[in-house]
Amino acid sequence: MHIALKAGERLYINGAVIRVDRKTSVELLNNCVFLLENHVLQAHETTTPLRQLYFVLQSMLMDPASAPQARDLANMLLASTRRTFTNPDIVSGLGQVDELMGEGRLFDALKTIRNLYPVEASIMSGSLPEEPAAAGFVAA
Repeated sequence: MHIALKAGERLYINGAVIRVDRKTSVELLNNCVFLLENHVLQAHETTTPLRQLYFVLQSMLMDPASAPQARDLANMLLASTRRTFTNPDIVSGLGQVDELMGEGRLFDALKTIRNLYPVEASIMSGSLPEEPAAAGFVAA
């Protein structure tokens, strides 16, 4: 897999942080867990249920040593988030996230959550109807 990086951009691989000083391309020759900097969510951005779940899964990738403790929190957040939404796209996506987490495919789980952000944003803004469960959410 080839990954193109801009000058100063970071890449998280198996818990290590790599920053490049110039535009470069990296080829990953074997299986590893990686996260691109532009996919890293900052703590202040965890303002919705999906973003909170994403942040915990992201921390499991970025700090494998703390993954066992974070997994418990992730399972708790996943269950809570599943109770929050009734939208079929989000419910289905969270089912996928649950399966992917169970298989240890956290990168794919993050990708699935990112794809649900627009639906969640529509629900939170009121432009997409949602049953009362989501209306009870209070942003952190």
